[in-house]
Amino acid sequence: MRLLALSDLHVGFAVNREALASIAPRPEDWLILGGDLGETGDHLRHVFAVLGPRFRQLVWVPGNHELWTSRERGELQSGEAKYNHLVAVCREHGVLTPEDPYPVWPGEGGPHLIAPLFLLYDYSMRPADITEAEAVRWAAEAGVVASDEFRLEPAPHASLPAWCAARLASTAARLAAAPDLPTILINHWPLREDLIYLPNIPRYSLWCGTRATHDWHLRYRARVVVSGHLHTRRTDWIDGVRFEEVSLGYPRHWRQDLGIDLHLRTILPEPAPGEPSLPRHVGARPR
Repeated sequence: MRLLALSDLHVGFAVNREALASIAPRPEDWLILGGDLGETGDHLRHVFAVLGPRFRQLVWVPGNHELWTSRERGELQSGEAKYNHLVAVCREHGVLTPEDPYPVWPGEGGPHLIAPLFLLYDYSMRPADITEAEAVRWAAEAGVVASDEFRLEPAPHASLPAWCAARLASTAARLAAAPDLPTILINHWPLREDLIYLPNIPRYSLWCGTRATHDWHLRYRARVVVSGHLHTRRTDWIDGVRFEEVSLGYPRHWRQDLGIDLHLRTILPEPAPGEPSLPRHVGARPR
């Protein structure tokens, strides 16, 4: 029984959608889906229909693409209403979400609390001399503006930082009250700024998380932290905690010649030395 992870499937791309169908069944394993499976409820339904029968349990967290405003079965959905719609889609398919009780994974090494998180971002990953009000303009000066600025609405919250603050507060309270077990923290956006490696577009860091979670791996007893979003697959160790970036990415961001199965990352049990897996930087192409 293994806990595996993959994110950023982006099945709106035909190449990725076709590759998804080739994932081999692993009926004893759990699979973490770390966000950006697509952009609509129907994209999620497609992923769950393909992968649900192949794994014992799917665990999902939302990414920014999934939160983009879209027409869902004839109704325009945005902001928190879109998120709630996607949670409902997950529940139709038996997929665990950040709104469900944290499950205990009983695999090798003792029980672990699996904590799917939805924390968003707040533009705090910026230089000290740039204010929040100036942040997007500062990024735009370098030709970097995330599509979120046009497609991701915060309603009913006043702003994305306000929505992020609300998610941070509610999630921190849940984690503080959780059973005293080692955790697997799962969030689409990286929890730390020093995990962001985007040499071609460094100012994209604005849309990559919040500095408020810098120490959450210690505060909440993480054994492994799983994230996506960056499309730069890698493994990092910080304070004795393993951080796994598990993105597939757009078609240009992954090695299609290797096949999609090799991009599945083993989270638990700890991969043994020499175990076949995707090396740290293989196929990780800068955005």
